[in-house]
Amino acid sequence: MQLKFISVMVDDQSKALKFYTEVLGFEKMSDLPFGEYRWLTVTAPDGMAGVELVLEPMAFEPARVFQKALFDAGVPATAFISTDIHAEFARLKAAGVAFRGEPAVMGSVTVVLFEDTCGNLINLVQPA
Repeated sequence: MQLKFISVMVDDQSKALKFYTEVLGFEKMSDLPFGEYRWLTVTAPDGMAGVELVLEPMAFEPARVFQKALFDAGVPATAFISTDIHAEFARLKAAGVAFRGEPAVMGSVTVVLFEDTCGNLINLVQPA
């Protein structure tokens, strides 16, 4: 068994694609019509080969409620790993990414939350 697709709910697929590719530096993998939405995936250039992040449209009202509840509670939708969190933080902050604080050591990891402009908090994590 292996992971292939990981989903993150987004409020606007076009806005999400722009943020994840132009700001975070991910690469578009798939962009196919899927009814009124799209099957839209990106991949991290230095991530595990074959693993794609699905920019999932929120076409289901309970998904909107769940996403907002997570966001309002400060709970990240997912986490991305960094090998140099301070450099990544500086690069993304300079690109206008909204962070919820500064990188902080929490046990064996350094973490910082940021907003993805699509209704999600993402935890940026650097293992020790």
